[in-house]
Amino acid sequence: MKKVSVGVDIGGTNTAIGIVDEAGHVIVKDSISTPDHGDIERYMDELADAIKKLIKSVKLVSDDVTVLGIGVGAPNGNYYNGTIEYAPNLSFTGVIHFVELLQKRFPELDYLALTNDANAATIGEMIYGGAKGMKNFVMYTLGTGVGSGLVVNGDLVYGHDGFAGECGHTTLIPNGRLCGCGAKGHLEAYCSAPGMKRTAFELMAKYNASDSKLADKSFNELNSKMIYDAAEAGDKVALEVFELTGKYLGQGLADTVHHLSPEAIFLFGGPTAAGDYIFKPTIESMEEHLLPIFKNKIKVLPSKLDSGDAAIVGASALVYKEMEK
Repeated sequence: MKKVSVGVDIGGTNTAIGIVDEAGHVIVKDSISTPDHGDIERYMDELADAIKKLIKSVKLVSDDVTVLGIGVGAPNGNYYNGTIEYAPNLSFTGVIHFVELLQKRFPELDYLALTNDANAATIGEMIYGGAKGMKNFVMYTLGTGVGSGLVVNGDLVYGHDGFAGECGHTTLIPNGRLCGCGAKGHLEAYCSAPGMKRTAFELMAKYNASDSKLADKSFNELNSKMIYDAAEAGDKVALEVFELTGKYLGQGLADTVHHLSPEAIFLFGGPTAAGDYIFKPTIESMEEHLLPIFKNKIKVLPSKLDSGDAAIVGASALVYKEMEK
């Protein structure tokens, strides 16, 4: 009998859905629009229909398939309550009792769970990726924001209210850049992909770098991939963007090490595709800021999850964590 789970990743624009086997391979996947109409019941019906179609397509290939459950990664997802709470980039307002609504549409399934997207990726790393066998590790997700998941003694840390692990919102520079959350100087404002873009424009202004390969790009146009391409071509501004981003990120990782003493920290997301451009300065900065008792002990590693399917795979892994209870 082939056992599978369903992974759902709810983004601001699209919701990705996949059927994942026990080895972490996505068998089949699809997506639907994450709507702006704010009608949660309508959206849940659309999501349930899409999930059922995928399950049916898998069972048409083989009758010997058992669906164990559904795992969901969502912004402001609260694992304890199965709720999405005041998500800023979704049209559904207030507290949405998501798992309860899902259970009504899938009463036959015993394992339904929800958490935020960074926690889902962290569980995926633990079940399917480079953190297999690790009891204490941290995952940082670098993208539009900076998310993180914390694993201590083999368990994901949710804290008192279900929202623990917001390392991206630790204060890096007092009264620094405005963060997307409304506060100032947070790590996310410097080490996310938009943060790297802001650093690039600050450096071009500082050096009057009209000869930079980035100088002709508008603010809305520039992205981290363009910065990487420019760094590969030897552009001094682009190279310094990675140096500064690594410096800031390493400082944040050092704080995390001091709090948790993990075996390893995994980095995931678009900027990490730059390899040594980001990893080298990050590790150097982390080591510089660490207490002597931690120096040269903590591994900083790239995620082993497939970037294209990581959100789906991570969400599906929630099902296996539920089954362990």
